[in-house]
Amino acid sequence: MTTPPEKALKRPTLADVARVAGTSTAVVSYVINDGPRPVSAPLRAKVTAALESLDYRPDRRAQALRRPRRWQQVGLLVPDLAMPLFAAYAQRFESAGRARGNLTLIGSTGFDADRELEFARSFTQVGVDGLIVVGSVAVEATADLCRRSHVPVVWTHSMRGSADRPVVSADHRLAGRLVGEHLTRIHQLSTAAFIGGVDDAVAGRGDRETVAQRLDGLIMSGLSVTVAPTDLTAPSAYRVVRDLLVSETRPDAIVPGTLGQTDATIRAITDAGLAIPHDIALASFDGPDSAYREPVPTTAVLPVDAVVDRALDALEFKDVDECVSGVTLRIGQTCGCPADRSELG
Repeated sequence: MTTPPEKALKRPTLADVARVAGTSTAVVSYVINDGPRPVSAPLRAKVTAALESLDYRPDRRAQALRRPRRWQQVGLLVPDLAMPLFAAYAQRFESAGRARGNLTLIGSTGFDADRELEFARSFTQVGVDGLIVVGSVAVEATADLCRRSHVPVVWTHSMRGSADRPVVSADHRLAGRLVGEHLTRIHQLSTAAFIGGVDDAVAGRGDRETVAQRLDGLIMSGLSVTVAPTDLTAPSAYRVVRDLLVSETRPDAIVPGTLGQTDATIRAITDAGLAIPHDIALASFDGPDSAYREPVPTTAVLPVDAVVDRALDALEFKDVDECVSGVTLRIGQTCGCPADRSELG
């Protein structure tokens, strides 16, 4: 007779281990927790063998529920902690979560679906009280895992796929429109090259969803935009901009779709012997750490703090508006305006 799926997936219990070892559940607990009472070496060996044969794993969620504690455990998945924007998200989630009594466990997914699911599975197994995924690329699988594990999940920044709950995110189209309108209305520029990939063929492991939204907003501003596809890495951006600048038609402005491509774009322009913004203007996105760069890029800055606070509200089952307002344009030296240096102190 075929074993029903729910039976095959039944988690072994202390009672199962005790039955196989021929002892009591109390003794099994003493072995697992190394006390509070001693267990003889022969009996300990029997319990250990039973644990291994049954592939027993303690139910950490049940343990957590039984003991008083100050902290709630929250898993946080981010694509890349080396990227300034995602580092800013991680820092804010940790600090704002701590203020709410959350202990934040962080995993870096690399925009890899298998790694995202591996972290999600590991976090649910250790008994997190909730999961926040920044830039999910395995939405359906991760959502299904969390549903079966009874772990609430909140999606932030972007998602690749669809889920029951929308993503809590800044308005990336507004960010693109703000950049475009500044270049057209303030500097009377008419053409721009957008640096970034927006499809799987080019940017398989990048933040292409938000990049595509920013491109939409840039086009909405009235700029005549050409897309120079990259895989959203700095080396790719450098090569693409280098080739673009030796072409017959040079745009009025260049707009890297991410902060991670901005420094490479600036380097490619200066290596071509061109001056920013005299020969070509530049504006970009994200920019949480751009104040001390030289030149200071003009950037659309995302409301990271507000996105994080709203995501944490959603994790607490509060009703929230998923689209977070508050995108601002930080004027730097690369668009042609005098830079605002007041934040340098």
